[in-house]
Amino acid sequence: MTSLRFVFLFLLISFSTAAQKDYKLWLQYNTVADSTAASEYKNNLKGIAVLGNSETIKIAEKELKTGFADMLGSIPEIRKDVKGENNLIVGSQMNLSSEIKTELQADLNKINTEGFVIKAILLKNKKQIVITGKNDIAVLYGVFHFLRILQTNKSVKDLNIADSPKTNIRILNHWDNLDRTVERGYAGFSLWNWQKLPDFIDQRYIDYARANASIGINGTVLTNVNANALILTPQYLEKVEALANVFRPYGIKVYLTARFSAPIEIGNLKTADPKDPEVINWWKNKSAEIYKRIPDFGGFLVKANSEGQPGPQNYGRDHVDGANMLADAVAPFGGVIMWRAFVYSEHDANDRAKQAYAEFQPYDGKFKENVMVQVKNGAIDFQPREPFHPLFGAMPKTPLMMEFQITQEYLGFSAHLVFLPKLFQEVLESDTFQKGKGSTVAKVVDGTLYKNKLTGTAGVANIGNDLNWTGHPFAQANWYGFGRLAWNPYLDSEVIAEEWLRSTFSNNENFIKPVKNIMIESREAVVNYMTPLGLHHIMDTGHHYGPGPWVSNLSRPEWNPTYYHKADKNGIGFDRSKSGTDAVWQYAPEAAKLFDNVETCPEKELLWFHHLSWDYKLKNGQTLWNGLALKYQQGVDQVRKMQDVWNKTENYIDSERFNEVKMLLEIQHKEAKWWRDACLLYFQQFSGKALPDGVEKPTQTLEYFKSLKFPFAPGNG
Repeated sequence: MTSLRFVFLFLLISFSTAAQKDYKLWLQYNTVADSTAASEYKNNLKGIAVLGNSETIKIAEKELKTGFADMLGSIPEIRKDVKGENNLIVGSQMNLSSEIKTELQADLNKINTEGFVIKAILLKNKKQIVITGKNDIAVLYGVFHFLRILQTNKSVKDLNIADSPKTNIRILNHWDNLDRTVERGYAGFSLWNWQKLPDFIDQRYIDYARANASIGINGTVLTNVNANALILTPQYLEKVEALANVFRPYGIKVYLTARFSAPIEIGNLKTADPKDPEVINWWKNKSAEIYKRIPDFGGFLVKANSEGQPGPQNYGRDHVDGANMLADAVAPFGGVIMWRAFVYSEHDANDRAKQAYAEFQPYDGKFKENVMVQVKNGAIDFQPREPFHPLFGAMPKTPLMMEFQITQEYLGFSAHLVFLPKLFQEVLESDTFQKGKGSTVAKVVDGTLYKNKLTGTAGVANIGNDLNWTGHPFAQANWYGFGRLAWNPYLDSEVIAEEWLRSTFSNNENFIKPVKNIMIESREAVVNYMTPLGLHHIMDTGHHYGPGPWVSNLSRPEWNPTYYHKADKNGIGFDRSKSGTDAVWQYAPEAAKLFDNVETCPEKELLWFHHLSWDYKLKNGQTLWNGLALKYQQGVDQVRKMQDVWNKTENYIDSERFNEVKMLLEIQHKEAKWWRDACLLYFQQFSGKALPDGVEKPTQTLEYFKSLKFPFAPGNG
């Protein structure tokens, strides 16, 4: 019996240790295995002078203690003043001595209110390292950055960093419902346990805030854009207040989604008309009620007149009327309105890709100064690949907020390894040409193109209550990468991938190099086995799980995959050229000309803009049919290669996470083959052509693939 107890206890401890690794995200703080680096850190970090006593500074101090204890095995002496040399001096600008401030003045002049300075200096001929900023939140950002330097085994001898976020609002959008289900969520239930709040503060809320602060995320929208008005009632605002109190020391503001019909549903009014005086007063009073509880409340995110959500158009008003009414309500408190541009109407089935631009671009310059129009990265809906949204750059007088989707609604859910920062970078680097060459989407987002003062980036969260937060160990990298690119939209995704791998798994080069390569290639792989050459929105209906290019019986034309690929005996693709829907005209002339000409249109977006013959010759000499089939096969081969690479990493990381990813890659490989076979069998009906050499033959019939049903696929509303 004693031996059985010992075995059980051993297994329990082993599971606990493994679970902790999954749970700790990129804040593993693994022991520094490089003896040279470890020796340098210990020699240059003899003591820590912590200046200040705020809750945020206490968090920074605790983080340093945790990092040093875990990475170096000991904690330097913590002091409230500077003695001797080789200290780490941590504190905001106001708490620095005059000598240090003088030494750092040029660096402090370079940063904004959230920026930080990390610099090695000589103070009275003694070497010191200073982490500072203009406030305590900035110092916390600097502490996390400094610990990342240690995590990635970089030198601390000659540090000289002055870094500031390039956008004001860096925010996660949680599509979480009050019953704890998560729309398009693939990592369990919602983090927010509304039933136990406000009195029970789950440790997860604290760890969530810590993880976000470590990558500079400074806002969270707690509730689904398909909003429930109950969140604005006192019963729930009390719970929101409790979360806001947890997040505040980490620099995170709370935002809520505002259901436009709330004055009717919880306010007993007969209308939600934004021009109605009673409605205007209701929102002003509700805003005052929220700010009384939560003085730093960020504001409202609004989805209106889209996919059945109520909005100003219900009353013959427009988006400007609705957004500005809410903007006036939160303006006295410094709040913002994030008004989503994701709109499409069943009454205009000409081209869904054109509708947001047509509806919003004429309103440029009419929104109040505290309104941001939140625009998805592409004109359809978070596809594996889309051209950048034509609104970017087309509304110079209106701050446009980027909306990325971190959760993988259209990219294999949490079963597929897809490194999304590669997608984000592709969009941000896209040239709008709105002010000539070099007018990138990133410059629109960070406000530099048109000198917008209010800037922001939003990401639809992939976080749930799964043990590892995101369902897939590598999906953690998408949360991490979003935060890094929200802070600096000019970062390279390869740099982000390496940072994350070193912080999360290992600094061993034999692990880093091959695994980084599969991360960087993974997004292209999913495009290839799902939607190559510009195909889009051909997943199965509703749940968006798996292929469904045959779906054509839905009540609205633009809900059907057949609407998007338009395959027939003459060819395939959506003609958005001047001879088609003329969607290209929504781009600046240089971009429009590029996309409109089939010879200059990038092949990766070819079928987005053009309907082409099956015999159309691609640049590599292949026919369109052969090229399409070979792309599908390439995607499958890429996943197989990912498996081969991963199977060689077993000796470098813990067995639990190794086996997790191994099993998930097996699922991904099976599903990549499913996508390839189902799509090619379906399109082959129209092309009438044999599969080219090199493409594996399907093992099932088209009828079999059509028969598959998934009524309980996760995340489906």
